[in-house]
Amino acid sequence: FLQASRIRQFSGIHQLSPRSGRLVMLAVAALVTVLLLLVFRSSFDVLEERLGALGWTLFADETLEERVPIVAIDERSLSEVGPWPWTRAQMASLVSAIDSAGAQLQLHDIVYPESKIGDAELLSALQSTNGALLAQVPGLQGQSTQAGLMTHPLSGISCSAGSGLQVPSTSGYLAAPASFSAVAKGHIAPIISADGAVRKTPAIVCVDNQAYPALVLAAFLQATKSSSWEASITPGSSVLDPAYILRFSAYPGLDIPLDSEGNLRISFASSPAAFIAISAADVISGAADMSMLDGQWVLVGVTAFGTGDIVPTPYNGATPGVELHARLLASVLDFDIPYTPKSALLIQIFLSLIFAAVLYLIASKTERLTAYGLSVAVLALPLAALLLHIQLLQTSNLWLGWVAPALYSAVASGLLLLLEHSRVRAERSRVFGNLNSYLPSDIAREIAYSVPSSNINAKRCDVTLLSADLRNFSAFGEARAPEESAAVLHFFFTRATEIIEQCGGRVHEFKGDSLRAVWDGHHQRAATAALKAGIAMQSDLSDSLLTNFAPNGLEPLALGVGIEQGPALIGSIGPAHRRSHTLLGDTVAITLRIQEMTADIAQPILIGECAARQLGDQALESQGSYLLAGLKTPHVLF
Repeated sequence: FLQASRIRQFSGIHQLSPRSGRLVMLAVAALVTVLLLLVFRSSFDVLEERLGALGWTLFADETLEERVPIVAIDERSLSEVGPWPWTRAQMASLVSAIDSAGAQLQLHDIVYPESKIGDAELLSALQSTNGALLAQVPGLQGQSTQAGLMTHPLSGISCSAGSGLQVPSTSGYLAAPASFSAVAKGHIAPIISADGAVRKTPAIVCVDNQAYPALVLAAFLQATKSSSWEASITPGSSVLDPAYILRFSAYPGLDIPLDSEGNLRISFASSPAAFIAISAADVISGAADMSMLDGQWVLVGVTAFGTGDIVPTPYNGATPGVELHARLLASVLDFDIPYTPKSALLIQIFLSLIFAAVLYLIASKTERLTAYGLSVAVLALPLAALLLHIQLLQTSNLWLGWVAPALYSAVASGLLLLLEHSRVRAERSRVFGNLNSYLPSDIAREIAYSVPSSNINAKRCDVTLLSADLRNFSAFGEARAPEESAAVLHFFFTRATEIIEQCGGRVHEFKGDSLRAVWDGHHQRAATAALKAGIAMQSDLSDSLLTNFAPNGLEPLALGVGIEQGPALIGSIGPAHRRSHTLLGDTVAITLRIQEMTADIAQPILIGECAARQLGDQALESQGSYLLAGLKTPHVLF
């Protein structure tokens, strides 16, 4: 029932040409894809990000990143130095130890939000270093609390509406107290995805109409020792450019690619093992190899579990947040920041059009190639979209995106496959219907759904047969036009078939101006039904057909009916490429001869002796014993 319903739903498309039907399906697939992407946007975004990062995770770079060592406040540090948060004196000791090792710049992924005892000592240690930055956190998650003082904004970046890229804006923040205003700062406000992972961070955040750079970007400005942090954001110009480009006046040549929302994408090209992490306890005690910090930009962050700075990444479900800053810092140092080109949507649409053309060509092939080709395309084309995304990410750091063309190709493949399946089903139903108009339904079904064979395919069964013939039809046809003869036969076959089927029988074949009908079994019920059909045919056809077509000089048409019961062989014979459905056996021959005898003894209906035994309740009249033509045994007719 469901299959029939689907076929009916596609019946309008089947009325179109195959070419038009395929184009309609491709257009419908586009609409369905857009609808799915809108309704399940967050789910598809997560899927795109997770599988899109396979190029990084499967081919991770294991090269050690020695330029950005991490001083980790880990579990051992908390055990040896003290529980977190540490006192200002303990942090001052760590700052001084890192500076003594020759670090060029310290980036603290730590916020000092309130004044505490020892602030002066920590401030002195920070100001004595070659360079240091502290973190400040804009309240992008809806926090309105203001703690401390936000410092070191950028000039040249407008936070007003209508100024091009609208950077994230908030009024809440968490920052170091005013006493630390002389120490450079940068924000740490990551973008948290629907699955809790951090894959992007805003390059700029506006707080009270002041634009503040990310911690990693502030490091480059601090390294220039420039007194003015001036920047500009301009739209990308070429097809493969990012949506926006961030530039710093003090650092010419450093182009920071931003997406349409002003975010930096974090690169996960390097394996987590590539980043060097030194325990803060070893740095304070001097037990670490301090040469690893000499001349480097050192990140200081908390990595101990339970401190709240743990996020999932493509590599691990629990990664210290400071590692993300190390990744960003390394990619900026290498001028190798992944980004989404401004024309990514157009490229995805173009790729979808290519997939549509491929699917159209596959659907235009033979039935077998179409079935297998579209089935393979359901998986192959989405995989091709993913592989193209991975290839561009690996070779050009382009995050193109792959879900849209992959989803479109899968939906389009499925719809085309459904269209072809329903078309084949419709054609098969039409062929079966046509075949059923020439053969009994059970025989038509067997022929339609079985493989042709050159063997005899027949079975022996007991049947009741009826043979009906239009007498004098040859002379009638000689005197009338062929079209009129055909009309007479058509009426005869049509009305006789209706009567036979109403009586529970089935027409086995039309042959010349006669027909053969079959009832299963040789019992009383079958014989009575056959006799009833014969009487109805005589009555109905004699009144509506036979007496009205008697040309001058010719006897009128008459109907002769013969009925008999017995065994018969029903099935198909002949070579596989030209089979013939047949009804064989003595019963068949006897029934035909009985029907021929209706003309000789001038009786409209004659019944053989086997069938007559089943009709004892009927007023049968014996016509005597006859040696039927071609047979050796006499038969009593009734």
